[in-house]
Amino acid sequence: MWGIELAPFIPFYLGAIVALLSNYRWRPLVAVAVPLLGLPLCLSLSDGLHWQLQLFDLQLAPLKVDKLSMLFGIIFHIAAFIAAVYAWHVKDKMQQIAGLLYAGSALGAVFSGDLISVIVFWEMLALTSVFLVWARRTERALHSGLRYLYFQIISGLLLIAGSILYIQQTGEAALGFIGLQSTAGWIIFIAFGIKCAFPVLHNWLTDAYAESTATGTVFLSAFTTKTAVYMLARTFPGAEVLVYVGAAMTCFPIFYAVIENDLRRVLAYSMINQIGFMVVGIGIGTALAINGAVAHAFNDIIFKGLLFMSVGAVLHMTGRSNASELGGLYKSMPKTTIFCLIGAASISAFPLFSGFVSKSMVMSAALKEGYDWIWLMLLFASAGVFHHAGIKIPYFAFFAHDSGIRTKEAPLNMLLAMALAATLCITIGVFPELLYSLLPFAITYSPYDTSHVLAQTQLLFFSALAFVWLNLKGYYPPELRSVNIDAEWGYRKLLPEALRLGLVMFRSVERACGQWVSTWLDNLNHVFLHRKGPFGKLSKTNPTSTMVMWVTVLLASYLLFSFL
Repeated sequence: MWGIELAPFIPFYLGAIVALLSNYRWRPLVAVAVPLLGLPLCLSLSDGLHWQLQLFDLQLAPLKVDKLSMLFGIIFHIAAFIAAVYAWHVKDKMQQIAGLLYAGSALGAVFSGDLISVIVFWEMLALTSVFLVWARRTERALHSGLRYLYFQIISGLLLIAGSILYIQQTGEAALGFIGLQSTAGWIIFIAFGIKCAFPVLHNWLTDAYAESTATGTVFLSAFTTKTAVYMLARTFPGAEVLVYVGAAMTCFPIFYAVIENDLRRVLAYSMINQIGFMVVGIGIGTALAINGAVAHAFNDIIFKGLLFMSVGAVLHMTGRSNASELGGLYKSMPKTTIFCLIGAASISAFPLFSGFVSKSMVMSAALKEGYDWIWLMLLFASAGVFHHAGIKIPYFAFFAHDSGIRTKEAPLNMLLAMALAATLCITIGVFPELLYSLLPFAITYSPYDTSHVLAQTQLLFFSALAFVWLNLKGYYPPELRSVNIDAEWGYRKLLPEALRLGLVMFRSVERACGQWVSTWLDNLNHVFLHRKGPFGKLSKTNPTSTMVMWVTVLLASYLLFSFL
């Protein structure tokens, strides 16, 4: 009975303790064994609420199992296993322990049945993941990690505040549909939106993921944002505002990714683009749309992880990740090149690759529900992602101009992890029913009908043709050494400048007020000296006869008024 109801996060937390007490030879084995052994335990869980507790007047359920949570539980175990294999060579205890705790916290969140439990694991996600950024141990990583942590803390504080209001209003803490009909709902919505990288709130992702270690980024790409997608699907399905927020997320990162030089930052922008498809599906809220959103989250963890692993392998072998410094690596790293191309085909939604069987579901749902303009935006975004992730990443890293770099192929454990992810990308693309059987709603959708295949093939063909033409004509943005700042300009440039100007104005006002007060005090002092000073009117010496006269006048006046 204990084994059946064992919460999926427990093996990971226990594994972190074992790793803490182990030497460097055993820690990689622990990191690989935990998800490998934890997945069967997760699959053995029966649907329903487990571990129910009473906290004051609230009913808590730290373990809730249904098809939606099980889908994310499965992919989180797979992602943790692949990431652990990829990081087998790492001897850094901090990264290995943080990775286990981070994956366990994500599992704890998606299997939580109440808001109190979600808050606990939500904060653990923030506290454990930031060490994967700091593990690079550079000044840039330190500052990026701090900014990352600020956003995560704000998200956690909003979730706590919104949950308190929601519990006060409803009298219950169960995690279910919340909606946007109350202030509490909006606060919780923004809390989830921060970790989902909503527009303007997204720069923690592009900032920190590009500064993490090569292995840490693979962990980061799998859990935080996908946990937020799960929470949106659980609490705000059918919230129409998500349709428009998601559509914006699919489009705006394209323009930044095309001009970005750092390939890991390109992938971070690409992640926002892909999350946008999921958010649109959740906003539409139909069974087909929700299925498409969570299926795309499942696939994105695999193919985005594969792309991060391929670029991470390049960084590991060359110490570089800027497109302007790379090129021609297919000669030295042919296997990594092939795996990167498979990831690029998957994220671009080529038929027979995993991205195609999930992204088309969201686009079909948008058309079916009358969101024609949204469908056009998604179509534009699909072409854009092919440009910046499907072509740009493999082209500028492995082909393009020859950088002259000659190195060895990536380590065996890295190649094995990439091979596992690439195999899943192709298997799901060829046999989509394997994924469809895990989805929360019954599905009759068939991705491989003539219209879907032809439309996507034409889109990819003309998008590739546009890239070739723009590149030959010299219109495609060149890979330059530059700093690309978007919405983060607000808090990294505008806010400090506004504070500086505000301080200057305050000092000017302070000086002006000080001068006015000083002048007023001088005038007041002059008046007092004029009246009460040694030579003032009130300081004059008067004869005794004058004083007697005034006393007599006052007494006479008093007597007169007394008799009236």
